[in-house]
Amino acid sequence: MLVVDDQVLIRAGLAALMRAAPTVDVVGEAEDGEQALALLAEHEADVVLMDLRMPGMGGIAATERIVAAREAAGRRIPRVLVLTTFDLDDYVYAALKAGASGFVLKDTPPDRLLAAITVVAHGDMLFSPSISERLVEAYTLRGEAASGPAPDLAPLTAREVEVLRLVGKGMTNPEIAEHLVVGETTVKTHLSRTMTKLGLSTRAQAVVVAYETGLIVPGGG
Repeated sequence: MLVVDDQVLIRAGLAALMRAAPTVDVVGEAEDGEQALALLAEHEADVVLMDLRMPGMGGIAATERIVAAREAAGRRIPRVLVLTTFDLDDYVYAALKAGASGFVLKDTPPDRLLAAITVVAHGDMLFSPSISERLVEAYTLRGEAASGPAPDLAPLTAREVEVLRLVGKGMTNPEIAEHLVVGETTVKTHLSRTMTKLGLSTRAQAVVVAYETGLIVPGGG
């Protein structure tokens, strides 16, 4: 994993904590987004622990660049786990839209932080449906959620739309499979086709689309 934070004591402490864990290999430390991109050009990382607000290139811009660069190069996209205080809904929503896979508080206990890293490393998203709804509701109520027209869902089949809706509710693939009474592989296939048709790179972006297109209504589920 890669640790990105502009505060040297926090960054060093996080890196030391990660290095002490038997299942984590820290490939580098970066003080801003630009340095993170440079390190990722040299090293593969499954997870990037990313601070949001940093001098120079911040966490949101860095997340966008990481996703875009890896996708363009046909390389595996690392999971971005954002460090936040959760009092910055605008920033958190923007990070989600950029492709972040989850959020952890800066005062999260070490054992929970390690568990969070494991969750996103395995491909799941780390925030509850209630947190997802709160973030998007806070954003959409101010009329800022969409910077352009909502994505067109016309290319999707009815089942793909349903899978997208359940992803938007924060359900995992096994939960969706149980809900639809299908195999998990079938869910993965539907979601993969959905993301391809809509030009999405990450599951987090699929959550955003579910809200922007009205499949999930803030406050209404």
